Amino acid sequence: MKRNNKKTSYTTYISALFLLLMLGVGLFISCKQNDPNAKDTILHGKATVYVDESLLPIVSDQALVFETTYEAKLDIQPLSEKEVINALSKKKAGIAILARKLNTNENKFFAAHKIVPRETPFALDALALIRNNKEQDTTIVLQDVLDYLKGKKNTIKGLVFDNPNSASVRYMMELAQITELPQEGVYSVKNSKEVIQYVAEHEGLIGVVGSNWLFEPAADLKPFVDQVHELAVKGVNGKYVYPTQESIGTNQYPLARVLYIVNCQGYEGLGIGFASFIAGEKGQRIVLKSGIAPVREPGRKIVTRKQIEKTHN
Repeated sequence: MKRNNKKTSYTTYISALFLLLMLGVGLFISCKQNDPNAKDTILHGKATVYVDESLLPIVSDQALVFETTYEAKLDIQPLSEKEVINALSKKKAGIAILARKLNTNENKFFAAHKIVPRETPFALDALALIRNNKEQDTTIVLQDVLDYLKGKKNTIKGLVFDNPNSASVRYMMELAQITELPQEGVYSVKNSKEVIQYVAEHEGLIGVVGSNWLFEPAADLKPFVDQVHELAVKGVNGKYVYPTQESIGTNQYPLARVLYIVNCQGYEGLGIGFASFIAGEKGQRIVLKSGIAPVREPGRKIVTRKQIEKTHN
């Protein structure tokens, strides 16, 4: 009988120890999952994505599908290009969407912090030049726009940009080879939405806006988009070209630009997962449906924003 009691006590002891061990592991896992400082993984967790505001519509569409596909939450923060770069350099951001690659100085900064940025191209967008529908002109010569930015007066009455620190301003200044904008005739508002609204309400001005804002506008913006028209731009080849998906994808439109997701997280987080997604089959389909050009031709099955929202309502 004693022997059996010892065996029973020993078994009870082992069972209790195992139970405590399992409770400890469960508590550790629970704390780990609730730890607000826990890093995101490639397809799980939360991350902030700083976005050049002129690219917001296409990025919002990508994030919506990504979040419904994986257990991930992306906090999209639209800022001017300069503000996005500042956020990266101050390490406030690890993921960014830009209309350019990082320059030499920016890469040196990350190299000093032992981070190698991953730059993934995923689409080709363009700067569209727009006028009020009440004006009959449907064409413009790119050189006239560049001359106007240099301070030379011509038939252009004024240019409206989204933000003085935006990618649109930087791009056009680089083309015009200037370091500052003229004091008169060039205006800036807060964002791309306000550019479209301003041109829709005022005649005589030319707005400069990312074309992805025009192809599939949000419901509140559509009435203003309907009151403006895009201009065919004459480039160095002497042809007038509208910013269509084909002309952007074939680089015939003179104001086309490549879009990049820049991952500076420095670890295997959502930056890798989101980049793989938007450069992959499903992400490229979303780009194709948006009206701008994908970096590679995807399959033809398209999932629209309305279909996604309908599925999850």
